[in-house]
Amino acid sequence: MEDPEHMKQGLEFFHDGMRRLQDEFGTRRIADRLADIRLLSTFSNEEGRKLIERSRFFFLATVDADGWPECSYKGGAPGFVKIVDDRTLAFPGYDGNGMYRSLGNVLVNPRVAMLFIDFETDNRIKRLRVNGAATARTDDPLLDSYPGAQMIVRVAATHVFPNCPRYIPKLQLVEESPFVPAAGTQPPIPAWKRSPEMRPYLPEPDQHALNAEDEREQEPK
Repeated sequence: MEDPEHMKQGLEFFHDGMRRLQDEFGTRRIADRLADIRLLSTFSNEEGRKLIERSRFFFLATVDADGWPECSYKGGAPGFVKIVDDRTLAFPGYDGNGMYRSLGNVLVNPRVAMLFIDFETDNRIKRLRVNGAATARTDDPLLDSYPGAQMIVRVAATHVFPNCPRYIPKLQLVEESPFVPAAGTQPPIPAWKRSPEMRPYLPEPDQHALNAEDEREQEPK
């Protein structure tokens, strides 16, 4: 029997603009069929879960209070996105450029979209979208499990669905980012924070880190 919640999510999945283009190009029936067989509101698909849990990055779309979108890259070590339960995932908010455009948007408009892409393997699911409502907290109990995280973002999923992978190229990882936080290590300070144009404006923790680095460099060899 069809899950009533699944049917409700499917009905909300297409708006009038989408329907107009589906009708113009004759794709309404295939769009409805794809929604019927692939659209979920939970992380119950095992291949989809594995894609999320092995990802080193994803793309995050957020919207501000006036409806203007932002899209950003979020990266970390494989496993940095955790599936907390069948309807919720979580990821860390690491140090960035200090603008907080994406996570600031979450505080005024919780609607988000996440895009996971697998460029490396031949697995059946290579692209997965997650739409939902996000919260960002600095006191989340998961914070202690993410060295270097400033906050934890949780996303309650409304739509979870794979996309056609036909245009995804196969790429190879050359090098992990040295800036990804890890337990027992201190990531290097990015070059832009050392520049004379930016250094005077950095927050205190960054100032202290740079001053400590300067003192170490001045120590006799």
